[in-house]
Amino acid sequence: MTKSDGLVLAERRSVAATGRTERAPRPAPRRRAVRPVLVKAALYVLLAIMSTPFVYPTIWMVFAAFKPVNEIFAVPPTLFPQQWTLDGVSQIFTVVPFARQYLNSLYIAVIVTAVSIVVCALAGYAFARIRFPFRSGLFLLLISALMIPGEVTIIPIFRWVAELGLMDTHWPLIVVPIFGPQCVVGVFIFRQFFLSLPDELEEAGRLDGLGRLGIFCRIALPLAGPAIAAVGIMKFLSSFNMYFEPLIFLRSQEMFTVGLGLTQYRDSYGEPMYSTQIGATALTIIPVLVVFLFAQRQFVEGLSRSGIKG
Repeated sequence: MTKSDGLVLAERRSVAATGRTERAPRPAPRRRAVRPVLVKAALYVLLAIMSTPFVYPTIWMVFAAFKPVNEIFAVPPTLFPQQWTLDGVSQIFTVVPFARQYLNSLYIAVIVTAVSIVVCALAGYAFARIRFPFRSGLFLLLISALMIPGEVTIIPIFRWVAELGLMDTHWPLIVVPIFGPQCVVGVFIFRQFFLSLPDELEEAGRLDGLGRLGIFCRIALPLAGPAIAAVGIMKFLSSFNMYFEPLIFLRSQEMFTVGLGLTQYRDSYGEPMYSTQIGATALTIIPVLVVFLFAQRQFVEGLSRSGIKG
């Protein structure tokens, strides 16, 4: 018996004595990466098919700006123009002062959005975190303003604006959306968000010597990103697309917003310029899409968190 045979025999005896055998480790099963990829691809295809009814009108609107009028009203409708033309697009900025109206809507929407976020955040924080008499009753009264149609209050607002000499100015389009019934939804979203914040955050702020305003500015407001995005998108969208209020308060084309300016595209015979109007309408959706694409995640989170705690 050689030395190597003796070692093997000794190893076998030790294994038999202990009664345990060491098995070789099994190779790890290969992960099947094909199935998740197929599932994800099928999900994307399904979502694309389901989104077609919502995306198709916007795509059709963009291509319709390059169609002649007879193709716009063709039956059945076509997506791509059979005869491309720039006659309608070239007159967007010449028939009416569309660039000025576009800037009017932009700066009004930006001011209304920024100030509304501050006002709604302050009111929402007060209703959520500050104990004061008749708090629940006042909040219920505030929510009840949503049941009043805007057409009911437009007459007293019109008289108030006329007495102040603010007709044909942008002040009613800025002040009314900020402090009017349109701001109630923003207050509700901020209140629900601030109710979900733990009390320990405020206690830690008080230990650091912060007052009520300091807690709001340095703790509560920086954490309210989802609520800010939700209120900001809704206020920007409603303010940029205003039509009824500009129709009541504005008189000159230079003061018009895009919602009212789109109705002014008519030729020398008074007939609507459909291709030009459609092209201008396509340009009005650009700011809304940009704002929503940058804040869509926070927007969805803010709406979802608004119902966590009542």
